[in-house]
Amino acid sequence: MIGDMIAKVRKEKGMTKTELAKLTDINIGHLTHIEKGERNPSHKALKNICRALDIPYQQLMYTYDKQVSEEQESYGFINHISYNKVLAVNNLQDFIDCPSNMPSASLAVTINDNSMEPKLKKGDFAFIEFNSLLENKEVGIFDINGKILVRRFVIRRGKFVLKPDNKTFEEIEIKDSDTFYIIGKVLNCK
Repeated sequence: MIGDMIAKVRKEKGMTKTELAKLTDINIGHLTHIEKGERNPSHKALKNICRALDIPYQQLMYTYDKQVSEEQESYGFINHISYNKVLAVNNLQDFIDCPSNMPSASLAVTINDNSMEPKLKKGDFAFIEFNSLLENKEVGIFDINGKILVRRFVIRRGKFVLKPDNKTFEEIEIKDSDTFYIIGKVLNCK
């Protein structure tokens, strides 16, 4: 997945592989293998690539060991992973213990409504793994048109749907005109 992300960003920035190779001192053949997912860049090489692309390093680091399945590729998952944004947290409570069965958790966020009951209740913590690959019907945290939501990620008839577990809340079908990012997977809600 990291190679896909690097290729995506490079193309969005209007940069050729040759230009990126020169800016990073990475052999163009090696860069091609990285973009095709045949090799992972070293951490030093990834930092150089991110510096050359003028994007934060950590966001791509979250995608380091992840592989995109054929199904995820078919629905354009990679287009909804943010590489140049970080989650803004405006109410820091404290450090909490990370459960041993969730070692990949990056952050814990407080659930602010009852849309995911009975699994996650208002006030519960959701443990998040950033930029994680979501399978159909897994629970994630999303940015939809500037609003952060925790919902079940459903693929229905080729469309993305954000579905609450609590039936009193409405589903949200993602439209092409929506700004939509997958922030990560909720690890404690199956």
